[in-house]
Amino acid sequence: MGKAKSTKPSENLLLLPPHATASSAPLVDTHTHLASTFAAYRSRYKTGKYETVFDFIRGLYSGKNVQAIVDVWCEAPVQRIWKEFADSALTKEDRDSVWGGIEYWFVMGVHPHEAKFYNDKVENEIVEAMAHPRCVGWGEIGLDYHYDNSPREVQRQVFTRQVKQAVGLGKPLTIHTREADDDTEKILKEHVPKDHKIHIHCFTDTPTFAQRLLDHFPNLYIGITGVISYSTNANTSALVQQLAAQVSLPSDEDAPQSSNRLRILLETDAPYMVPANIYNSLPSLKGGKLPLCHTAMIPWTAEFVANVAGTAWNAERVMREARENARLVYNV
Repeated sequence: MGKAKSTKPSENLLLLPPHATASSAPLVDTHTHLASTFAAYRSRYKTGKYETVFDFIRGLYSGKNVQAIVDVWCEAPVQRIWKEFADSALTKEDRDSVWGGIEYWFVMGVHPHEAKFYNDKVENEIVEAMAHPRCVGWGEIGLDYHYDNSPREVQRQVFTRQVKQAVGLGKPLTIHTREADDDTEKILKEHVPKDHKIHIHCFTDTPTFAQRLLDHFPNLYIGITGVISYSTNANTSALVQQLAAQVSLPSDEDAPQSSNRLRILLETDAPYMVPANIYNSLPSLKGGKLPLCHTAMIPWTAEFVANVAGTAWNAERVMREARENARLVYNV
């Protein structure tokens, strides 16, 4: 009997070609899970050429104009490996040698899926991490009523508790919200000052919900992942179109209710959310799928955003806008 043919894509396909129009644009990934991404890589490619997470970063991101990443730690109990990552990025010399010149930053919190494991010890460890020089926010935290992996009342209690801590420390918030519009909005408006910096991560809910948050919080930005390119998700594209229509262009500087910024951040949520349009740039991958997402895929998400935003936009402009927004929210 013949041996089954492997459908695993070659590891070399993870090393992406230059994007057609955005290869020179500054790339910042405002939400990635590095430890999980590397674990997914090693699980898929057990004899892969990248032996450490740092090899992986230098190997796949070199020459891709990756300026900064915001790594997300959101488990309970807290993974103590966070400190190894963060300490390895303390000096410019280390960032050059260990991280290939990339600015490494991180946020920490407890995801709503894990809310049932939140306790004083976990909170104290997060507060400890908030004092680290490479920490730029508290998250991802929030509510998830799609999976309900933790009871909803527990989610609300833990979300509120973390929000209060972050506000007290003056840390930007990284928010996960899914099918929990009313409660997310209520908790944020009750406990967060209007001018606080907020990143609504991987938004897939209704544009009207997003607009209410944007109208109330002037320093709130919407995170866009590769999920915008999925046929099962119309909400994110509709929101981008709505936001793009509000941006002042040279011909409509005095338009009412217009803004000078497209209030989005680009992110991967790696190892999840491979942009569907990336396969147009990988003709040798016939019918297969990449097994994981990583930061260098951001230009394809930007391309999709530009296509739905309108003719005034292209991938490079979207990436430059998102890069400045990352500075405004996280100071990265």
